[in-house]
Amino acid sequence: MSSALSNQPSARLRQSEGEATEDGDPRHGPRENGHLQNGNSSGEDSAQAEKGDGGSLAPVGFWDSRLKHVRREAFSKWLLTTVVLMAFIMAILSIYWAVFFHIEQNLGSLVVYIVDFDGMAPYNAHPPIVGPTLVQLGQEMVSSGQPSLGYGSLPPENFENDPMQVRQAVFDENCWAAIIINPNATGMLYSAIETGNKSYDPQGAVQLIYEDSRDDTNYYDFILPLLDQYMTEATQRVGQMWTGMVLENASDPTVLRNIQQAPQALSPAIGFSQYNLRPFFPYTTIPSVSIGLIYLIILSFFSFSFYLPIHMKYLKPEGHPPLHFWQLVAWRWLATVVAYLFLSLAYSLLSLAFLVNFSGGNPVTSETEVTVTSYGNPDGYGKGTFLVYWMLNYWGMIALGLACENVAMIVGQPWTGLWLIFWVITNVSTAFYDIDIEPHFFYWGYAWPLHHVVQASRQILFGLHSQIGLNFGVLIAWGAVNTALFPLACRWMKFKNQHHLHEYWA
Repeated sequence: MSSALSNQPSARLRQSEGEATEDGDPRHGPRENGHLQNGNSSGEDSAQAEKGDGGSLAPVGFWDSRLKHVRREAFSKWLLTTVVLMAFIMAILSIYWAVFFHIEQNLGSLVVYIVDFDGMAPYNAHPPIVGPTLVQLGQEMVSSGQPSLGYGSLPPENFENDPMQVRQAVFDENCWAAIIINPNATGMLYSAIETGNKSYDPQGAVQLIYEDSRDDTNYYDFILPLLDQYMTEATQRVGQMWTGMVLENASDPTVLRNIQQAPQALSPAIGFSQYNLRPFFPYTTIPSVSIGLIYLIILSFFSFSFYLPIHMKYLKPEGHPPLHFWQLVAWRWLATVVAYLFLSLAYSLLSLAFLVNFSGGNPVTSETEVTVTSYGNPDGYGKGTFLVYWMLNYWGMIALGLACENVAMIVGQPWTGLWLIFWVITNVSTAFYDIDIEPHFFYWGYAWPLHHVVQASRQILFGLHSQIGLNFGVLIAWGAVNTALFPLACRWMKFKNQHHLHEYWA
């Protein structure tokens, strides 16, 4: 019995060792079991390393063999995308470059009237000198083969022998500028030399009439620099001719004395009085008729992305039934055009906030007189000018924005970004630059919406010759066409979503 009792502690010890070994305690387990457990642990760790955190595959190097097909697909799609974008750049951005391609040859489209009243009764005592010289100079410049404005001589009878009718022709945009040789241009030269008239003003001989608010870019980049060349050459040519005639009688003491009293009658002899009927002023109007209108396109474009998630809530059955599709289309269209009403108001208020004149007040209302810049821009509709301006921007947003809505639904992402570039370039190319001096390819620009927004904005803000009916008509037509296409674009977008169609290969 004593031996049995003495063996019980050792038996308990061996049992406890065995239990410890099964529990995997490295301090008591046999070496063999330890090796087996370490091997299993290494295998699990390796598998876990391949899967990475969360059971997903661990990242590998770029040249890993398992990425071979991914690299091939990525390279091919990268190459295709690059080629397409290069083709887009060459095809669409070249439209803007092409605007200036033939400007030198097309400057003759900028018509400048030369109307010679010189020598008309009762100022016909001497044969005219100034008028014929200036008419001949214009003809020589046109036929010189050098870049020249379209100088054209018209008889006074075409304007009822009234210089004010020539000014009216400039205001009515029948020409870009007019050079009027006054009836007494030559007679005043003779009178100054014959009488020694100290008050003789050379600038009383010729008038230059224009209105730079019609298109300030055209005037300051192309028209006025070439007119400066014409005026300089005209002054020199008449001065040389007239000086030679006067010096033939220089031996006469009376003539010499008169020349000393009125030297301006000999040099420069003549000058040009310039009348800018509608000056481009104030300069805060620049955004309203140029770069600021680009943002009108951009606002119209990006409103689609902001409002689409709101509209789609009607189709997601989250605790409510979906809306009928045709009612969703009607809601989307109505919500969009109403949003344009308020967005265009915010855009229009910017010009008002920066003190562009919308309330009349300019004392000069005649179409043939120069407006007074100290009263601001001579708006076209008095106290109703802002309302007309707001409605123009509203219909401009409808014309520009509904087109963006339709295209965004038809082509999808990322093509909408390219559409925005196309839409901006084609509108800017035909709105901020005069189509008269662009290649004939751009004649479609007369139907583009921004062209009419810019033209009407200038008329509203500066009181220019009005074509407001045509401008609004074109914008409304754009809105009507895009409204008709709107349900079709919505249907196509729904079809794409239902059939999981993707326009982009990546």
